[in-house]
Amino acid sequence: MFGLGGARQCRRGAHRLASLHDVMALPPKKRQGALFPISVLEGYLDSSVDTTDFHLFQPSAADILKAETLFCSTPTHKIDYHTSAERMDHAPSLAQPEVCFIGRSNVGKSSLIKALFSLSPEVEVRVSKTPGHTKKMNFFRVGRSFCMVDMPGYGHRAPRDFVDMVEPYLLSRKSLVRTFMLVDGSLDFQKNDLIALEMCEEMRRPYVIVLTKVDKCGGRGKLLRNLMALQDVIQSQTRCCFPQPFLASSLSYSGVHLLRCFIAHVTGSINLRDTSQS
Repeated sequence: MFGLGGARQCRRGAHRLASLHDVMALPPKKRQGALFPISVLEGYLDSSVDTTDFHLFQPSAADILKAETLFCSTPTHKIDYHTSAERMDHAPSLAQPEVCFIGRSNVGKSSLIKALFSLSPEVEVRVSKTPGHTKKMNFFRVGRSFCMVDMPGYGHRAPRDFVDMVEPYLLSRKSLVRTFMLVDGSLDFQKNDLIALEMCEEMRRPYVIVLTKVDKCGGRGKLLRNLMALQDVIQSQTRCCFPQPFLASSLSYSGVHLLRCFIAHVTGSINLRDTSQS
């Protein structure tokens, strides 16, 4: 495992809060909001609301730092774009465990992946202002630890063969350990999101839901309503979804550090000391 010095060196040219070292320098409330953004909303909930599922994955700062080092590219731990594929028979055969990111076009998949890799800015993650820019499955290798896959978006401007491309991957990819389904936190749960959720349930493979763009909700009230509506969907309509939703912003980096840690954990790349479920 790499030392803190390596993580600090990775910060050069990165966002001011890309590194845990910089987040820990924030005042306590802002630091808590950056690392565990869902905790900021809990204070506005009625005391009768059960928030147990919001704390299932609660790693320590030491665990988050351990995960952060995996996202720092070094000569012996190279992080890079590997290849793209339009169909499963074009997908690379890789030994590492994989996580993939799916979501509606313009939900911010590529932007979030870029934020996750922000400590290694040389990693090429293409982000476009045009919805539906990702037309292929893009594979990124994180050393020998794991692989991350940016999937094409569904809905607006989705590739015509989206279903033929994505469903076989989710169903048959043996190295896939977790699917991250991204949902726009500034909007109500969309019909296309429900269809994607049903697809994930049909695959019977573990997935987790991430609310993106949490900084664009125009206030806590709207985000809180969307979060609770999503939590109701998770509790009432899913069996394979991790009960805890995650919140993330690729602009403020809120929730990015927690996601790094969750990815490192579910891929078996680190052993956490202070967490419960996954």
